[in-house]
Amino acid sequence: MAAFSEKREISAASLAIPSALFLVFAGLLASKTGLLGNAPVGASLDAPAFVTVAPREFRYRVAGEFFKNGYAVDGPVETVRMSAPLTIMKYQVTAADYARCVEEEACPPAEPEHVPADPERMPATGVSYDDAQTYAAWLSRRTGEVWVLPTDKQLAFAAGSRFPDDALDVDEDSSNPALRWLADYYRETERKASREPEPQRLGHFGESETGLADFAGNVWEWTTTCMRRVTLDRAGNTISDASSCGIYIASGKHRAALSSFVRNPKGGGCAVGAPPDNVGFRLVKDTRWYAPLMQTLRAKGLDV
Repeated sequence: MAAFSEKREISAASLAIPSALFLVFAGLLASKTGLLGNAPVGASLDAPAFVTVAPREFRYRVAGEFFKNGYAVDGPVETVRMSAPLTIMKYQVTAADYARCVEEEACPPAEPEHVPADPERMPATGVSYDDAQTYAAWLSRRTGEVWVLPTDKQLAFAAGSRFPDDALDVDEDSSNPALRWLADYYRETERKASREPEPQRLGHFGESETGLADFAGNVWEWTTTCMRRVTLDRAGNTISDASSCGIYIASGKHRAALSSFVRNPKGGGCAVGAPPDNVGFRLVKDTRWYAPLMQTLRAKGLDV
């Protein structure tokens, strides 16, 4: 057993050392070629207001659809330890912010019916996942920093107690599907009854204990988390796990799965359950030293 453990440790080390050398080499190459530490492009642009969430451990219900014994069940709950702080926009990207990207012909216009009368104080809505990614790339160029869409897990970390738990709390081993159907019916009915469809000004929905503003109001937020469909056996072991990365999780009062091109979630687009009232986004800042290099490589079409 000891020999086996030693062999496994040597094998892990042999993999880690080349990876570390690659990062060092990539960093040196990037600094020489200008791929690392990009300067801002264009006129001065104020950095968005942000909060920095300190590292902590938290409970996270995994996103996706899970099935066991032929019935839909709640996703598993994991204990997640975030070992580094997260820098995230305090507010959702405003309509005025997005309009600046449109004015520079870097972003496609938002849906006309989603352009508010007070764009400086209203969140941008009527934008797709693809639009949000385009804006993130534009903001990164204009500020010289790396801004990206968050994962669903990062949003859960930042939102704290405001992050929704979509569990139905029905016994997953129950052979009576009517229990889950009824629980799902009552949940969807409650969601529809509590809707406030029109977007509100920044700060209207208050802040979480982390300082994140307006999360779980009536603007759902795009994430880079792909939709998953997981099938479990009777013992809870995974039989199949299929991800669809043309469909992404948007999080707000509840989670919804939306196609990347959807701008108006009320029109459908693979939404699960009650569709979001509106869809917008906020970004996180990637503060890792090699983030500019990774961003440049992705912009060149490399999958890194």
